[in-house]
Amino acid sequence: MNTHLLSLLQFWTKISFNFLIRSGKSTFFLSIMVVSAVAALIFLSALTVGVHDAMLRNTVGLFSGHITGYGLNESITAGQLAEKGIDGVLKRKYISGTLEKDTISRAITLCLINPPHEQSLTALHTKIQQGRYPQSGGREILISRITASELKAEIGTVLKFQNNPENTTIFLTVSGIFNTSIDNFDWGNAFATLDIVTDKNIPWTAAVFISAGTKTGDALSALQEKWKGQATFESWETTMPDLRQLIDLEYISMAIVIVLVFAVVAIGIGCSFIIFIIRNIREYGIMKAMGVTNRELAALIVVKVLIMNAAASGAGMLLGIIAVEFVTMIGGIDISSFTSHNQYFTVSGIILPRLTTFSFFTPPATALIFSLLASLWPAILLAQKRTADILRSI
Repeated sequence: MNTHLLSLLQFWTKISFNFLIRSGKSTFFLSIMVVSAVAALIFLSALTVGVHDAMLRNTVGLFSGHITGYGLNESITAGQLAEKGIDGVLKRKYISGTLEKDTISRAITLCLINPPHEQSLTALHTKIQQGRYPQSGGREILISRITASELKAEIGTVLKFQNNPENTTIFLTVSGIFNTSIDNFDWGNAFATLDIVTDKNIPWTAAVFISAGTKTGDALSALQEKWKGQATFESWETTMPDLRQLIDLEYISMAIVIVLVFAVVAIGIGCSFIIFIIRNIREYGIMKAMGVTNRELAALIVVKVLIMNAAASGAGMLLGIIAVEFVTMIGGIDISSFTSHNQYFTVSGIILPRLTTFSFFTPPATALIFSLLASLWPAILLAQKRTADILRSI
C-alpha cells in the first residue's frame, strides 16, 4: 500500500512539474511574487534583529552591562566572576550624598570606578564632552553637563561631596564633563575613582559584559548558581523592562507584517491558479472523464503549488542572504541622523542586519502555509464542477 501511494505521488509530482514547465511564463511571473516577498521579508526580519542588537549594544554597552551583581563583599574579586562566555567584569561602588559649590547643592549618586577598566568595556568615555576620566590618587570627579550647569562648575572647579548618612566630606576637582542625553542617567550620577574611599565594608556592584554568541540567560544562571547566597544578579531584561518590551513589540510587529504580506501573496497565488484552471479546463475535464478523482486533482494542484513555492522560496532565501551580507559588508545602515535624541541609540546609529532562525525561516515557512491555503480555492472550484459540464463547455 505504501509503495502504491509513493508511486502515485511520484506520478502526480511529475505531471505537476510538466504543467508548470508548459506554463513557463505564467509560472515565472507568479514565482517572482513569492521570490520578492520571501527575499524582502528575510532582509527586513534580519534588519529588525539588527535594530534589536543595536539597541542592546547602545544601552548595555554604554555603562550598565548585560548583568548586574549586587551586594558583593571585598572577598570576591571581579576576576572570580569572569566565567566562560563573559568578556569582562567591572567593579563599582555607589555612595549617595550631596555635591556642593558655594551655596548651591544637589543630591547625587557618586559611582566609584576603575577608569582604565571602564574605558575598555564601556562607551561612556565617548560621551565625555570636556576633559577626561578621573585619575587614581587625584581626588577628581566626572560630572554631567546638567550637574555642571546647575552648580556653575567647569574643568578644574573644586566641589564638596558630603556623604550620607556618615556625613563625611570629600573635596573633588572636576576632571571632565559628560553628556549621554539620557536624563535619568545624567541627572543623578557622577564618577570618581575607587581609591577615594578606604572603607572595606562598602559592598560593591558588578557590571558583567558577556561575549557575542553567549545567551544572557545562560551566563546569569551560572553566576546565580555559583554565588548563591553571596550576591544577587539581575540581567538587563529585569533592570530595563522597557527595552525588553520594546524588542518583543517589534518582533510581534514584524510577525504581523509577514502574515499580512503573505496573505496578499496567497490571494494572488489563488487567483492565478484559478486562471490556470479556467484556461486549461479542457485538460482537467479530460482527466476527470478518464477516471481521475477529485482527490487526485486536488493533490495535483497542491503539488504544483508546493513545487512552485519551494523553488521560489529557495531563490528568495538566497537573495535574502545576499542582501544581508552585502549590507553587512558595506558597514551597515547608518540611522544616526534619525536617532540623535533616542536613548536607545546614544552610542552608535549603525544597524547591522543579522540572520537568525526567526529572520531566516519565518518568511519561507509562512509562504508555504499560505500557499497551501491558496491551493484550496482552485481545488474546491475544480471539485465542484461536474465532468459533463466541463466537457459541454469545451
